[in-house]
Amino acid sequence: MKVVIPGGTGQVGTILSRAFHEAGHEVVVLSRKPQKAAWRVLTWDAATLGDWAVELEAADVLINLAGRSVNCRYNAKNRQLIKESRVNSTRVVGEAITHTSHPPRVWLQASTATIYAHRYDAPNDEKTGILGGAEPNAPDTWRFSIDVATAWERALNESATPHTRKVLMRSAVTMSPDRGGIFDTLLGLVRYGFGGRAGDGRQYVSWIHDHDFVSAVFWLLEHDELEGPVNLAAPNPVPNAEFMRTLRAAWGIPLGLPATAWMLEIGAIFLQTETELILKSRRVIPSRLLQSGFTFQFPNWTEAARDLCQRWRDMNESVKRQGA
Repeated sequence: MKVVIPGGTGQVGTILSRAFHEAGHEVVVLSRKPQKAAWRVLTWDAATLGDWAVELEAADVLINLAGRSVNCRYNAKNRQLIKESRVNSTRVVGEAITHTSHPPRVWLQASTATIYAHRYDAPNDEKTGILGGAEPNAPDTWRFSIDVATAWERALNESATPHTRKVLMRSAVTMSPDRGGIFDTLLGLVRYGFGGRAGDGRQYVSWIHDHDFVSAVFWLLEHDELEGPVNLAAPNPVPNAEFMRTLRAAWGIPLGLPATAWMLEIGAIFLQTETELILKSRRVIPSRLLQSGFTFQFPNWTEAARDLCQRWRDMNESVKRQGA
């Protein structure tokens, strides 16, 4: 297949590009800041049509991951950039498809599990999950994230691509041992003794192992009956306190210092990020994947954490040997 991946230079894009490339498929990544890779990486501005659009002609698969990182402070400028980068890139991809004689047969569009309500009582799935619905006293940043997610999905749904199947990937955080990813960050906290619960630890963490994420993407490509929103998350989300306790056990450290909500607020200012990424309860389950017959290799966090810790060790040992 020919696979075109706008915004494919981030962690998730690199994971997918690597998997498609290793499987023998042609991979074309579109990036505002091209970098050297084993596959082709072309320049685009993620907002206007350009020479890049010809790559969609006769492409088999389009996977749009474009969007500015949300790991920043939600000031007015960053809010605008976060929202516009997602909406504009989705719209221009849809526009490019309309100009092709042989459009991609499937368009997988990045979305986020953040679109669902903050809740503890029951999990959110594609059919019964509550969209948005931030609590009355919820921080304004939480409402902003929901607004971005709904605008992002609306941009896909408004794109007129009758010959291209469209799937909204409402993804939980993808856990991989790659440097700079969320797992690398969380493991760093554990390794230095700060891997305790965040806030009261009740908020649910939805996650997906990188092997399962890749397998789910391939599954979506193979199953034409799946279109619209699909949750990409492991079927067993766990509260933050249990999540961190399990990660500590997988690494072999029994204790970790907890962080209260006010401590996290102060830390977020210094780290130029937002506590919503940690404190919002994301309790998401992948009903449509499971009902279609998909089987998770890592459905539980215990086994996933052990595998990720071992792979993190192996990767870092390999880097040390190469450096020596």
